[in-house]
Amino acid sequence: MRGGLLVAGTTSDAGKSVVTAGICRWLVRQGVKVAPFKAQNMSLNSFVTREGAEIGRAQAMQAQACRIEPTALMNPVLLKPGGEQSSQVVLLGRPVGEMSARGYHGGRQQRLLGTVLDCLAELRSTYDAVICEGAGSPAEINLRRTDIVNMGIARGARLPVLVVGDIDRGGVFASFFGTLALLSPEDQELVAGFLVNKFRGDVSLLEPGLDMLHGLTGRRTYGVLPFRHGLGIDEEDGLRVSLRGAVRESAVAAPVGEDVLRVAVCAVPLMSNFTDVDALAAEPGVVVRFVDRPEELTDADLVVVPGTRGTVRALEWLRERGLSRALAGRAAEGRPVLGVCGGFQILGEHIEDDVESRAGRVDGLGLLPVRVRFAREKTLTRPQGEALGERVEGYEIHHGVAEVTGGSPFLDGCRVGAVWGTHWHGSLESDGFRRAFLREVAAAAGRRFVPAPDTSFAALREEQLDRLGDLIEQHADTDALRRLIESGAPQGLPFIPPGAPA
Repeated sequence: MRGGLLVAGTTSDAGKSVVTAGICRWLVRQGVKVAPFKAQNMSLNSFVTREGAEIGRAQAMQAQACRIEPTALMNPVLLKPGGEQSSQVVLLGRPVGEMSARGYHGGRQQRLLGTVLDCLAELRSTYDAVICEGAGSPAEINLRRTDIVNMGIARGARLPVLVVGDIDRGGVFASFFGTLALLSPEDQELVAGFLVNKFRGDVSLLEPGLDMLHGLTGRRTYGVLPFRHGLGIDEEDGLRVSLRGAVRESAVAAPVGEDVLRVAVCAVPLMSNFTDVDALAAEPGVVVRFVDRPEELTDADLVVVPGTRGTVRALEWLRERGLSRALAGRAAEGRPVLGVCGGFQILGEHIEDDVESRAGRVDGLGLLPVRVRFAREKTLTRPQGEALGERVEGYEIHHGVAEVTGGSPFLDGCRVGAVWGTHWHGSLESDGFRRAFLREVAAAAGRRFVPAPDTSFAALREEQLDRLGDLIEQHADTDALRRLIESGAPQGLPFIPPGAPA
């Protein structure tokens, strides 16, 4: 097989990321050498590759579905929102500056088209197939002129396009038809057909609508994927989507010991890499929830202050809501608190920030003997080490440089009593370390909780990825999908008016 495909969507969160991962896993099980690609990603959930490049976590997850190492080529442009109207631009894994939405779409984005096409071409020269993921909707007519991630990349690389629609939201037929009808004739030539996602019920009741859609557009539907709980792994933007999939909708297995362990995660503004707590939620007897009120910390056995793209803003938010007082009270009582990355910085004595917020010196919560200074150069590493007698791996993504002046060593950070802090994301995915940490938490919380001896987070992720591959294999027309990837969009597809406005 040699070819490629662009998985577009009628909306954000239509399921492009998981469908792309599912197609990748199905192909690799067929012996195809496949890679994922997303030209431009807007996400606060990112990952560090082995060469020290920052990319979206969704593309790292899709690379895992392909059973290959992720690289910067798979996500050449990453936008990390820092407010309502500006984002940090990460190009080929390295930050190149802050830019407003107007400035980016006003010219910078279009100049990157050559870069992303070069990255895609390099992947296509190495792999049998490259499965690309779009962003938002291809019919965002206000952005089409500068588009480099949907029809811009499809036109530039002559990729067939499969449009995914979330039927669980309703209006999927109108969304399919309207998406197509707002594209130019040249763009429509590449849209081969549709894929229905998250269907509940009897597919035979849907088939008359699919037949009518084919009659109206001349394009077939390549599959109807049923609704499945717990498949929203490493979504790019959405706390709502990812955490419902990975945490809230997952069944909490019975605890091994006598007690469950309750984990409360402070839902700070611009929260980043909240996937850190997925490994906790995977443990039998651990219940994870996201909170924004101090009273919600009362019955928690562990409170996590997660990473954030706005450390000073998150610190102000904790103070405004009274959560800072609740955290200080927990620390004084010897009740467990864990700060990760930005959360670690917040727990320290003070922050010198002339880079992210430009707020200068700001007092932290003072729960850990740590002083933080923001550097212009971003730290992007994949550290390994030992803590609590266990091997640990993680990854670091931060501008803050921490000076630890006391406490007991804990990864790159420290511990004072039942308060822990580290810059390491992903450390809880190390099974032995996670179990040792949870034993410490249970002891400090006075809970008779016992970690399961055999939970493998990596094996659970593999099971999830195989479930995505199963969805494609069992509910999509894989013969037609394979022909589409190999041969491109069918010739002679009809134009559906009115098309894109001039």
